[in-house]
Amino acid sequence: MDFEHSPKVRDLLARLGAFMAEHVYPNERVYSEQVACSADRWVSPPIMEEMKAKARAAGLWNLFLPNHDGGAGLNNLEYAPLCEVMGRSPIAAEVFNCSAPDTGNMEVLARYGTSEQKRRWLEPLLAGEIRSGFAMTEPQVASSDARNIASRIVRDGDDYVINGRKWWTSGAGDRRCKILIFMGLTDPEAEPFRRQSMILVPMDAPGVASVRPLTVFGYDHAPHGHLEMRFTDVRVPATNMLLGEGRGFEIAQGRLGPGRIHHCMRAIGLAERALESMVARARSRVAFGRPIAEQGMLREAIAESRMGIEQARLLTLKAAYMMDTVGNKAARAEIAMIKVVAPRMAQAVLDRAIQIHGGGGVSGDFGLAEGWALARTLRLADGPDEVHMDQIARLELAKPAELWNW
Repeated sequence: MDFEHSPKVRDLLARLGAFMAEHVYPNERVYSEQVACSADRWVSPPIMEEMKAKARAAGLWNLFLPNHDGGAGLNNLEYAPLCEVMGRSPIAAEVFNCSAPDTGNMEVLARYGTSEQKRRWLEPLLAGEIRSGFAMTEPQVASSDARNIASRIVRDGDDYVINGRKWWTSGAGDRRCKILIFMGLTDPEAEPFRRQSMILVPMDAPGVASVRPLTVFGYDHAPHGHLEMRFTDVRVPATNMLLGEGRGFEIAQGRLGPGRIHHCMRAIGLAERALESMVARARSRVAFGRPIAEQGMLREAIAESRMGIEQARLLTLKAAYMMDTVGNKAARAEIAMIKVVAPRMAQAVLDRAIQIHGGGGVSGDFGLAEGWALARTLRLADGPDEVHMDQIARLELAKPAELWNW
C-alpha cells in the first residue's frame, strides 16, 4: 500500500484546506444563526448556497464520484484524505456536494439508473440544485435485517403502488428534497434476498406524507432532518423501478459499501478536530496551581486519542485500498471492521474532549456535544455495530482450519 498521495490529491488537499479555512470554518456560526432565525428552518440558509457556488467555481465539487463525467475521478483511497478534511465541519460535506444520503443516491443512479432517470434526477443532484432521501428503515420491524422490510411495492398495469411507513429518512425534511429511493417488498414468495426492490418516489407524489421530524439526542438537524414518513397508495410509473424487481439487496450492497467508508473518513476528521480542541483547551487553562496540560490524566487522554485516530485512519486506508484493488465483496471484512472502529474511536475522543472542556463541553459553544451525538449515531447508521461484528466473526470462523493448528 502506497501512503504517498498523488500530485492530484496533494493539489486537491491544499485547495480544499485553504477553502475550509477561508469559507467554511468562519461561516459555521453564520450557518447556525441563519437556520435558527429563519421563518422556515427547513429551508437551506443563504450562506450554504453562497459557499456551494464558490466551491463549484473552485473545482471542489462532487469529489466523491469516481467514474462519471460529473465527478473528480478519484478512487476510494484518493478520496479518503479529502473526505476526512470535510468531516472536520458539520456543514462541509454539503458545501462540496459530497453529503449523505445524496452521495449514495447519486452513485446508485450513476451505476444503475436508466438514461431518463439520470436526466431527471441525477443531473440536478450532481449540480446541487436538488437534494434526495433514502427510505429504507421501518419503525415496526428490526431493519438491521433488511429482509424484515414490509412496505409493499405492487405492480398495477404500467404503475407500481406503494404502501408503508418509513422512518430515519434522512434528508427528507429539506425543502430541496425532490426524490426518494424507496426500498420495499415486491415478492414475498421469492428467495429471501430477491424479495426486495428499490424504486424512485418523487416527494410530491400523491400519498407521500411527512409524519414528523425525528430528533437525534435532541437535535433535529434542520434543514436536513430525519423524517418519519407514510406512503399511502402512492402510484409511480413502472419506469421508476431501479434495475428491476428483486434487485434491492444488490443495489443496497453497491450503495452501502462506499457510504459506510465515507462515514468513517468523516469520523476521523471529526475526531481530529476534537483532539485539536482538547489540546488548545489544555494549554489555555490552569487548575490547582498549574496548567492542566501538565497533568498526567489529561496527557493520557491526549495520547489515547492520538493513538486511536492513527489506528482508525490506517484501517480506513486499508479498507479503501482493498475496495479499489479487489472490490467491495472481497473487502467486506475490512469495511465491517472500520465501520465499528471509526465511530467508536470518534465517540471516545469526543467524550474525552467534552470532559476536558468541563461545562463548556456539554454546551453548544464548542460543537463537541453535537459531534458526540453524531459519532454515537454512526454506530447505528448503515447497520449497527453488532451486525458488522457478527459478519467479522463469521468470516474469521470460515477461514481454513489449518491456519489455527499451531
